[in-house]
Amino acid sequence: MPKMDSEDVELPLLWGKALKWIGPEKGVVHLATAAVLNALWDLWAKQEGKPLWKLLVDMDPKVLVSCMDFRYISDALTEEEAYEMLRKGRVGSREREAQMLAQGYPAYTTSCAWLGYPDNTLKQLCSRALQDGWTRFKVKVGADLQDDIRRCRLIRDMIGPEKTLMMDANQRWDVPEAVEWMVKLAEFKPLWIEEPTSPDDILGHATISKALAPLGIGVATGEQCHNRVMFKQLLQAKALQFLQIDSCRLGSVNESLSVLLMAHKFGIPVCPHAGGVGLCELVQHLIIFDYIAVSASLENRMCEYVDHLHEHFKYPVLIQKASYMPPKDAGYSTEMKESSVKEHQFPGGAVWKKLLAGREN
Repeated sequence: MPKMDSEDVELPLLWGKALKWIGPEKGVVHLATAAVLNALWDLWAKQEGKPLWKLLVDMDPKVLVSCMDFRYISDALTEEEAYEMLRKGRVGSREREAQMLAQGYPAYTTSCAWLGYPDNTLKQLCSRALQDGWTRFKVKVGADLQDDIRRCRLIRDMIGPEKTLMMDANQRWDVPEAVEWMVKLAEFKPLWIEEPTSPDDILGHATISKALAPLGIGVATGEQCHNRVMFKQLLQAKALQFLQIDSCRLGSVNESLSVLLMAHKFGIPVCPHAGGVGLCELVQHLIIFDYIAVSASLENRMCEYVDHLHEHFKYPVLIQKASYMPPKDAGYSTEMKESSVKEHQFPGGAVWKKLLAGREN
């Protein structure tokens, strides 16, 4: 056996500790894990010649359970419970699959009401969305109360009282401020307020949820939720009424599966976050699987849709009548066009060259 220097032993240990310092199961380590595992799920689905949602729907419940990590969440969800949920989810799954293929999964639009849009732009985008059949709208709030009141009134007047309105504060408020602000926006009948405070403040979300319940306003959060353990605590603390998984922040499909099942056990609808590059393409698979094989419900359930950057993907989402139509191409819809990858490569891609040249000037 060759002799090993102390450095040969210590360096791997130091690297392991260093990686733990930027994790574990959160931050850059977890994001990188999600990227690698998402790619593997894409390859697995392509190998089977199925879109990812169909791969999951057809998979034996025992195999699905074997893909999940139950460490730290067994007080909320056991392997036995997960298996039983998936087994029961098979009842009626063929009919639900046919329904999805015919009608798609309901979506809501975030594209109409970003902060900073002038009123004319808000009106034009809302009018166009209504013409395209959208019935669920989300508006950004939190910068200025009087501006929020004016914008929410404008949008509510345009979409009417029967359509669904949600609000998103993107973590702007402290807990008391969130409650006070939403009391003043309650007249516009929002279904939820999204990310009202720090995404790490589980008890703060619970306080806000309790305070807003009499007003019929739920709390939605999850796009910044690091892992299944945080989701477990949010559920146990009754801190959210709408759970928003992110397909690239959680540890890929594996961790998303356990969160979908916990949400089902606690009776909380999943309404995925899809506001970033490629998130619509990925998360559609997870939520379609959830309906067919887990929740079997569309009540108060919808998936976010943002209409930008889909042109960079080989298999972009297909929206019809404000619904996600199930992908039919094999894989996880993650593959980007070669031309887009080349243009955005750092530092030699055309996009980066232009940006760097602008800085020099």
